Amino acid sequence: MTAFNIVRFRVKPGHQEQFVALHRQHPNFKGFRGGALVKTGDNTFCIIGEWGKFQNIVDARPQMIGMLDSLREHLEDLGGGLGLTDPVSGEAVVRLPATKPARKKARGKAKKAKRKSRR
Repeated sequence: MTAFNIVRFRVKPGHQEQFVALHRQHPNFKGFRGGALVKTGDNTFCIIGEWGKFQNIVDARPQMIGMLDSLREHLEDLGGGLGLTDPVSGEAVVRLPATKPARKKARGKAKKAKRKSRR
């Protein structure tokens, strides 16, 4: 079953470019389907990762901690006893489909014909 991990960070002022650049490197984690680094405020970010199954997250934790170690100098403590990161993960329980775009109403030929007949 698909799983996700989400990690919240606060980046030190002046360190955003380095922090983002380090995330541009493609991780080589087994079962990692992709993800996104999301800027949520002036100095705050979340990373969201999609995985084939929860066990892939468990297996990748040592590598993810190694990646975090390369980021530590750019991070500020989140406060409240959290430390540098606020991680959560789990299996998806509902898949939300993308919203389909509304269909555009086609201008029918009948309207064009009516205009011509009025003349």
